[in-house]
Amino acid sequence: MTASELPTNAMTQTASSPYNLLLAVFFTAILMSAALLFAVQPMFTKMVLPRLGGAAAVWSVAMVFFQATLLAGYAYAHLLTRFAPGLASVLIHLAVLLIACFALPLHLASGWGQPPSRGEAFWLLGLFAASIGLPFFALAANGPLMQAWFVRTGHPSARDPYFLFAASNVGSFLALISYPTLVEPFLPLREQTWLWSIGFYVQILLIAACGVLLLRSVNSSPTAATTRGDETAAPTWRDRLAFIGLAAVPSGLLLAVTLHISTDAAAVPLFWVMPLAVYLLTFVIAFQTRPLIPHLFVVKAFPFVIVALAVLMIINPFSTIVEIVFVHLGAFFVIALLCHGELARRRPAPQFLTAFYMMVSAGGMIGGIAVGLIAPQAFNWVAEYPLLVALSVLSMPGFALARHAGQNVLFGALAFAAVLLTMLMSSGLKLDDNLITLFIGALLGLIVYFWRARLAFATIIGFVLILGHYQYNAAFNNFVVRNFFGVLVAAETPDGRFRVLWHGGIGQGAQRIRDRDGNPITGRPEMISEFQAGAGIAQAFEAVRASVGGPISYAVIGLGTGSLSCQARPEDSAIYYELDPDVIRIARDPTLFNFVSECRPNISIVQGDARLTIENAPDASYDLIFVDAFIGAAIPIHLLTREAMGLYLRKLKPSGIVAAHVSNYHLELATVVAGIADAHGAITRLYEGGDVPEIASEQKWVPIVAVVARRDQDFGALAKSKFWPVLLPDPAQRVWTDDYSNVLGALVRRLRQRSQSP
Repeated sequence: MTASELPTNAMTQTASSPYNLLLAVFFTAILMSAALLFAVQPMFTKMVLPRLGGAAAVWSVAMVFFQATLLAGYAYAHLLTRFAPGLASVLIHLAVLLIACFALPLHLASGWGQPPSRGEAFWLLGLFAASIGLPFFALAANGPLMQAWFVRTGHPSARDPYFLFAASNVGSFLALISYPTLVEPFLPLREQTWLWSIGFYVQILLIAACGVLLLRSVNSSPTAATTRGDETAAPTWRDRLAFIGLAAVPSGLLLAVTLHISTDAAAVPLFWVMPLAVYLLTFVIAFQTRPLIPHLFVVKAFPFVIVALAVLMIINPFSTIVEIVFVHLGAFFVIALLCHGELARRRPAPQFLTAFYMMVSAGGMIGGIAVGLIAPQAFNWVAEYPLLVALSVLSMPGFALARHAGQNVLFGALAFAAVLLTMLMSSGLKLDDNLITLFIGALLGLIVYFWRARLAFATIIGFVLILGHYQYNAAFNNFVVRNFFGVLVAAETPDGRFRVLWHGGIGQGAQRIRDRDGNPITGRPEMISEFQAGAGIAQAFEAVRASVGGPISYAVIGLGTGSLSCQARPEDSAIYYELDPDVIRIARDPTLFNFVSECRPNISIVQGDARLTIENAPDASYDLIFVDAFIGAAIPIHLLTREAMGLYLRKLKPSGIVAAHVSNYHLELATVVAGIADAHGAITRLYEGGDVPEIASEQKWVPIVAVVARRDQDFGALAKSKFWPVLLPDPAQRVWTDDYSNVLGALVRRLRQRSQSP
């Protein structure tokens, strides 16, 4: 039987079988490459995190590195496709992948000790480059390079290969959601790195297979991609700027939203992965042949989402981290979907594919640098978030900058007033809250008039959010600084009686500065906030002092306002370990807080991460180690692990105790302490109040304190108090280690506690 005599379906099957194999190999290679590329991001950043005290900004700077290296990989793929197509590109890229194997298994590069007290971001970028720069670069090039090769294979789908970009993002998305749910809870970091390395070797084999299929294709010549189908004009400079801008806004928002979520909870993969997964999901949807959510629907819904987000950011009705995450990720999803939908709508012909990806990557890097590196230097609050929300309005298609001359005049007057008022308020002008509320209401009303005027709409939204920031930052700020570790504000309460140190949205300590009549208070400060007299923290100090029967030696991890310096008696020996140099500056400044200056002006303060610096102390040095780093503001997980507890116990005297202040708005951490203590055969007792009142108007709060000792008699008076019961470890709760932590479990337990409280 000749070919002409074959049934039609048999001929189709015979012809399509090689194409099916080709598509399967390319699809698998692209999917796996993307999965490896995005799995390594939270994995390696978690390895680095303890070097910088668990700061939320570590992820922001890491993302800048990833985006910059991604751009380098895309540029390399573009140049390779243009100047060394065919066999040369296959051989060169395989050589790059093989050279990258010398960096495996992944590990922190040697020679990078303790980070500097300033310039942490650039130190961190260098560490990432030295440790995983080459493997990440090689993987970054795979996506656009494989798609460019696919265009030249002659496959019927090669005319519009952008569906492979969606496939790439599917792999990235699956890898990201799998890391905190399937990988991190069950595999230690060492095993994760080995598993990832095996995947990298498999990826090299898949790339080689794609190269063989390319070279065997009849359309693998450099001109094949351009000779098939219609010729298309290259993107103009205006198109290219649009590609960059549409990619920059969601990329910057990705970091801003992540920072917003993780700053007041914890800098852990869970809170890194969720925004990034949403970001990738919008790419998947936008670049589908038939998007699950039509772009026109997103365009129409977008203005309503922006207005709703602005209102919610101003009134801030959220009571749990779940509500915060839901609202901000929901809005981010719509914004990113609009921008990426516009990118998909404007995408060029396949012959310009690698250049298109390079411009999209360049936009991503610009957004990342703006938020990760420039914004912390330019603003003393997280102003980039509302500004990017406002800029996203300019991404709407078909909206004129102004509808008519009247709008131009009114918009010009509004813009001038906005700039003038913002400058005055940033320099210290305080407006009545009712007046600001009236302004905000009037501005939101004007949105109806400027509904289809993009520039005016964006300006109004930005101004509304800035006004909202100043309105709800009602206290008078005595000191504001933003650094690598977050935003620190020393602010007076509206009644002028107290000064509070804020890190993000979490109070880190307070001092009474005026009496009820408004008269300044001088001399030794009163112990308030969680350190109030008679509460759990004060009881722990007194119990240790009574057990020792004389002067005590104690260490405090976490300086805050320096309140605990007033727990020291003249003959005691005390030392603080503090990561943030600006916190040290605040605590030592008597015009802000005078605990240190009045109670212990010569107290020893060691700047640096406590896990690294306390290691230098002699063993059996302290009667008490007080760990005060978990009240909020991106808790340092590495200070709450089995290895950390082993270090604390080693530095304790034989009858000493470790006390951990585990009050936290979002996470339940007491049982974590019980678990890591039990792993060393130690006992935990827990204080949750009941013997002292909590008086919000007097800035007096009841702390949650977990104390750990080797023997029950070492607790002294605490062992006899009904307010300090023994806390047994939960056998169903896995012990936290440097390789394992379960923040999601801590979050769920805290939510359950809050739902059960009256």
